[in-house]
Amino acid sequence: MNPPYEFSTRRSVSNKIVWRLLTLTIAAAAVLGISASSHIVYGQSTEQADSTDTSPIDPAVIEALNKMGTYLRALPAYQVTANITKDDVTEDGQTIQSGTKVDLMAVRPNRLRAEITADDRHQFLYFDGKNFTMYGAHLNYYATVPAPPTLADLAKAVYDKYGIELPLVDLFLWGTNDANVKRIKSAIDIGPTSIDNITCEHYAFHQQDIDWQLWIQLGDFPLPRKLVIRTLTDDARPQFSETLSWNLAPSYSDDAFTFTPPPGAERISIAVVQNSSTDTSSGTAK
Repeated sequence: MNPPYEFSTRRSVSNKIVWRLLTLTIAAAAVLGISASSHIVYGQSTEQADSTDTSPIDPAVIEALNKMGTYLRALPAYQVTANITKDDVTEDGQTIQSGTKVDLMAVRPNRLRAEITADDRHQFLYFDGKNFTMYGAHLNYYATVPAPPTLADLAKAVYDKYGIELPLVDLFLWGTNDANVKRIKSAIDIGPTSIDNITCEHYAFHQQDIDWQLWIQLGDFPLPRKLVIRTLTDDARPQFSETLSWNLAPSYSDDAFTFTPPPGAERISIAVVQNSSTDTSSGTAK
């Protein structure tokens, strides 16, 4: 699984094209769950990560990241809404901005429900501690596969096996061993500011090939409120941005995390991503 401090250097246009193609096939690994948090991707090599860099790292900023991660991992339940914008770069280099909304509820250690809404898709994800289900409302297709017992394990399992990135997956990984802060080359405190009338501290970071910014709520609830990432390896400098709204006392029942197929829904297969080359083999959803 990719550490939460490693962000995308891919042109996000590929995600949109892949989504549209895969929704037309029954072996689409991402047909129902293409990531809304497409900033999380493959890291640089150890040699790249350990290269000498003289940019400043403020220890207090790293401490703020760790404090936020510890706090997030201690939340027993939460509902978070993310309003996301991202730049898609076309083959000829033109930048097109698109928007997505993610409404996610998580109950530790093993419950998750997410709704992903955009102009071209309407998707739901369900995890009940035993099964992981992806449902595409536009096509009325769904796929269900056995799942590991925890949210953190789920994020890794569905990415490694199916190439699916859970939306807002950073929330499950920040502050764990997967959060490799050593890849950060520069970390500075910009100062206090306001996001949606909530006072936050604004931080800026640089690492291999990207710049990113994070706004963390001040006070007793160090919640991430905004994240902005800019890719430096692409001449278009595409940007990803998400603004987060939190409910730390959501109302829910176990039924909210269990998928019940609506009338006429078709169960489909889900592709298993092979680690070697680009071959895939189709497996049947259980």
